[in-house]
Amino acid sequence: MYAICRRILESGDLETKLGPPQPEDFQVRPRALPEPAPERPARAPGLELVAGVERLPRPGALGDPRARALCLARFAHHELMAVEIFAWAILRWPELPAPLLRGLLGILSDEQRHCRMYLERLAAHGDTLADHALSDYFWKHVPAMSASPAGAAAFFASMGLTYEQGNLDFAPLYRDAFHRAGDEASASACDAVHRDEIEHVRFAIEALRTLARDAGRDPEDEIALYEDAVPFPLSAARAKGRHFETRSRQQAGLSERFIEYVRTARSPQELRANPRQPGSRPGD
Repeated sequence: MYAICRRILESGDLETKLGPPQPEDFQVRPRALPEPAPERPARAPGLELVAGVERLPRPGALGDPRARALCLARFAHHELMAVEIFAWAILRWPELPAPLLRGLLGILSDEQRHCRMYLERLAAHGDTLADHALSDYFWKHVPAMSASPAGAAAFFASMGLTYEQGNLDFAPLYRDAFHRAGDEASASACDAVHRDEIEHVRFAIEALRTLARDAGRDPEDEIALYEDAVPFPLSAARAKGRHFETRSRQQAGLSERFIEYVRTARSPQELRANPRQPGSRPGD
């Protein structure tokens, strides 16, 4: 398990990063703990991480093939960063229970498949990842996850319950936009990602509950578990899109109370603009 994670992080080429785990990679050997996880992934020329990129095109702009290509490149790179960060998490917290480590590697494999799907669609538009600027956005939050006193719970709160939960809204939004633009193959890719994200969010909330039980905490108080674990500046306000998918969250096993907490969450900017709006906790 640790060897494939290290290869993903220390190899800069896409072929290595997207090479799927083999059955033997799911074996967990607690006595063979890995060296510390690299702070940043290796990247081949053309795949370097940069700070700041142009905004993602709005769904209504996808009638333009260039806007579709930009979206596909951005989505493919999000999945590539997820592959790397899941590999990083396995190396960062090798003491996690074996079922959680195997679950992380399974999700890593899903992210590789998602990346390949988006890359295929990007190639159909005549582009590659190297044709686009690649933001380091996800990786900027890794140091806060790593340093959090919440330990691995900070990772599950960040990746599963913030980024991936947010994609429960964004993936179907762009699926429908690709459909309206007549790009059915890209719409199908977004739909496949959305279905997998439901299971990834389910895994994250179950992992948070497992860690809570191991620590003698109430595993059903999802709001407290999330708030105690998610590192600043991430928050529930970033775990959603404008078109809120309640049903997807129910399918992922989130409680109605937690779903409402996310639905009503407001960013600091929103609260400053309209201080009379409710805060993050339902009922406040």
